[in-house]
Amino acid sequence: MTQFNRLDNGGRIDRSKLLSFEFNGQRYKGFAGDTLASALLANGVDVIGRSFKYSRPRGIVAASAEEPNAVFQLGATEATQVPNVRATQQELFDGLVSQPTSGWPSLSFDFMGVFGTLLGRMLPPGFYYKTFMFPQAAWDTYEKYIRKAAGLGRSPREPDVDTYDHLNHHTDVLIVGAGPSGLSAALSAARAGARVILADEQAEMGGSLLDSNDRLDDKPAAEWVKATLEELARYDNVLLLPRATVNGYHDHNFLTIHERRTDHRGDRAPANLSRQRLHRVRAKWVVLATGAHERPLVYGNNDLPGCMLASAVSTYINRYAVVPGSRLVLMTTNDNAYRTAFDWQDAGREVVAIVDTRAYVTGAWQEEAERRGIKVLKGKAVIEARGGQRVTGALVTGLTTDGNKVAGDSQLLRCDTLASSGGWSPVVHLSCHTGSRPVWDDDVIGFLPGKTVQRQLVAGAVNGRFALDDCLTDGASIGAEAATNAGFPAEPAIVPSARTRPETRAMALFCIPHHKRNSRAPKQFVDFQTDVTAAAIELATREGFESIEHIKRYTAMGFGTDQGKLGNINGMAVAAKSLNQTIPQTGTTIFRPNYTPVTFGAIAGRHCNDLFDPMRYSAMHEWHVKHGAKFEDVGQWKRPWYFPKPGETMQQALDRECLATRESVGVLDASTLGKIDIQGKDAREFLGRAYTNAWAKLPVGKCRYGLMCKEDGMVFDDGVTSCMGENHFVMTTTTGGAAGVLEWLELYHQTEWPELEVYFNTVTDHWATMTIAGPNARKLLAELTDDIDLDKDNFKFMDWRQGTVAGVPARVFRISFTGELSYEINVQANYGLHVWEKLFEHGAKYNLTPYGTETMHILRAEKGFIISGQDTDGSVHPYDLGMSWAVKEDKPFSFIGKRGMKREDCVRENRKQLVGIKTKDPSIVLPEGAQAVDDPNHPVPVPMLGHITSSYYSACLGRSIAMGVIKGGHNRMGDTVHYPLTDGRVVEAEICSTIFLDPKGERQNV
Repeated sequence: MTQFNRLDNGGRIDRSKLLSFEFNGQRYKGFAGDTLASALLANGVDVIGRSFKYSRPRGIVAASAEEPNAVFQLGATEATQVPNVRATQQELFDGLVSQPTSGWPSLSFDFMGVFGTLLGRMLPPGFYYKTFMFPQAAWDTYEKYIRKAAGLGRSPREPDVDTYDHLNHHTDVLIVGAGPSGLSAALSAARAGARVILADEQAEMGGSLLDSNDRLDDKPAAEWVKATLEELARYDNVLLLPRATVNGYHDHNFLTIHERRTDHRGDRAPANLSRQRLHRVRAKWVVLATGAHERPLVYGNNDLPGCMLASAVSTYINRYAVVPGSRLVLMTTNDNAYRTAFDWQDAGREVVAIVDTRAYVTGAWQEEAERRGIKVLKGKAVIEARGGQRVTGALVTGLTTDGNKVAGDSQLLRCDTLASSGGWSPVVHLSCHTGSRPVWDDDVIGFLPGKTVQRQLVAGAVNGRFALDDCLTDGASIGAEAATNAGFPAEPAIVPSARTRPETRAMALFCIPHHKRNSRAPKQFVDFQTDVTAAAIELATREGFESIEHIKRYTAMGFGTDQGKLGNINGMAVAAKSLNQTIPQTGTTIFRPNYTPVTFGAIAGRHCNDLFDPMRYSAMHEWHVKHGAKFEDVGQWKRPWYFPKPGETMQQALDRECLATRESVGVLDASTLGKIDIQGKDAREFLGRAYTNAWAKLPVGKCRYGLMCKEDGMVFDDGVTSCMGENHFVMTTTTGGAAGVLEWLELYHQTEWPELEVYFNTVTDHWATMTIAGPNARKLLAELTDDIDLDKDNFKFMDWRQGTVAGVPARVFRISFTGELSYEINVQANYGLHVWEKLFEHGAKYNLTPYGTETMHILRAEKGFIISGQDTDGSVHPYDLGMSWAVKEDKPFSFIGKRGMKREDCVRENRKQLVGIKTKDPSIVLPEGAQAVDDPNHPVPVPMLGHITSSYYSACLGRSIAMGVIKGGHNRMGDTVHYPLTDGRVVEAEICSTIFLDPKGERQNV
């Protein structure tokens, strides 16, 4: 097809490189340097999508990140599908395939569009709170069609073929935005010697200078841009990142940058290149030079294809050599937009009129329009666009001087393009990410960045300085200040002179009035992505929503992928007027990361497939594999689950392992248990605060079991901590809880008790741990050590000793999770396999048997020992577990969770408490999670007493055993409860002690 909207010359495109692409099943042509949006406009494609609620035809509105409508599905194959790509930011490449994300059965004929008027009545603000609730059985049907109508892209059904990566940076100055102020700031900081990162979301750096006819030092602005970038590229201390959106600004000047490295090169990234990269930057100082977005005016039918931002029209003409129409009507509240009319006329197209909402305005811009012979209608406004699939006319009416009412007769101006400008909104989004609230400025007619605790400076248009010479000067000064603050003596860079026409004051006007009230006038769209109209916002305020945050959520204003970049200020103005208050009184919503959407691929980086959840192996893993172990995943570790012999079932293997351990000796690879080395003069004090029991007097060479609780008093981890020296301890945790416990300790140290001198280091991987348990454990260990006294009176339960085992330096702990005589041998991990094999070499005579985690669970359950996360679920405290002995209430300093345990709910009667459960039929093993009831015949709903947390068959006891929580269970010993099962059976069981074997603990103390 002919690019009939393409100019024969001009622009920054490469006409020697003709590219073919596809949209909505049709083939089109474009040039290198085009965006998908500019190429579609060049080919005269008007309708590019359908609106969210009403399925109205929509066209391209903007030329950059603020575009709300042109959001497409990209990808030539299923594996390369990318949803919701903004056409204004997608560079054209040969073979690009794109599809609209809305319109059914087709874009040109949308079934829902036929019912647009009816939908307008059915889908008022908050309709999702009011409709599709009944009948409940029909919800699956509702959901299917609601999602179909939502106009959202779809996720690919095949794995992504590309790779993504992450890169970490430390820099002195990070400059966000490479427009005139950003480039000037970069020059100042770079020349001072500071490490500089300059990031810009566009493919080319230069910002507005690439789209205008401005001259610097009496030369085209593009020449200054080129020279500046060449100078910056020569500096070793400067990193230039085009196609890189700073999408998140976090505490402590930590920012994330989403770089689209190869999205412009093809459907797939070239070999050995990542498609996208997420840069994680820690900056000493940040300069926000993010510019401003032009604000559209709100008027009737302002969503028709052909209704565009004035600055976008100029961008398409000057940068892409595309004139998106033939006859232009321009409506503006300010002088700056006049340049769009001049650009249009210079491109050889007709300017029907400039409609200036200001009644009395004169100056250089108006004089230029008069010299060009362009009609200027002052004190008037376009109240309504006319047309179907595209604008065909603009209905113009006079306004009162304050712009609140229409005045006089209307006239219809025939046109196919209607551009509007309501002024400029500084891009404050990133400044809000760390909690700073923007501040309204009446002179700017917009919000400016507010106060912040971050080391942040702002420059140029984001600070309300829109004139080109002001942007250049401000940027140079701020860049020098940032470098100086970072420790580099700097002077502002010399900036080129810029000729700018003086501009008269803009008019604060947002929503154009109509002859009819807003609820009866043609729809006046505020937010194009979510179909929020001025009437909808007014209705929300009438229904009692006065907070702008509530209005946002009720109407969905600003909820789209554009985060309300075009619509939020207009929406706030409509709400303020409806509430009879000012915009500052109404306030603004707070923007959050991400500034623009980021792909899951970029977020994940290399952490996918085999690297998504790395597998961790103990030093003895290969031995386990060789001896037929079955594994289970615990945290990231591969732990032996059980060791079946040929022909054995799982239960038979467990029975054999349990009996061997109880009757002679078994060995467990316990290397995966979390180990945290804790040192410092305040280590004892810290442990006393973190654990529920006391630690001040634990002697060197002793071990102690402890519970950790969250602030609410609920148990979240447990383990044994050993005193290695007066100020040195090693804490063990559950395998899966190790990282969380370390994070918890660090959190409290850094935020609550920073005055304590204590240091934490994870040493889990440093030690290989093997636990031998059973009556013959002492005999076996004695054969492997000659410098550790194993006499039971000299090496008691909960002691530890240092010596050698199998010729290897070792720490040996006499602790037990099985209730048997037990020793935990710890050696440097590289020697783990050697010691393990020596154990089996000497243990053959004792029938040394390896056992896995499932056997460990059975052995500990026989003794009533808990497993955090299984017998605790975030709702039980130590007293619920019957572990009051592990709580020291009279410690000098309160421990974490002490107050939480005293809450009314935690001391009430009939709390769920951990008890033992014995089925009346000893052969029945209750499923974990089974619910207990007193009366299984009680009408539904049946009152539940609690559930089973651990349940096994014990070969040692010849019966099933279980633990579970029961309401008031500690006072119900001997009572019968019932467990209705999913297969229809009801199992009777007796409440008993959690200790099923050796209640006096004689076996572990032999």
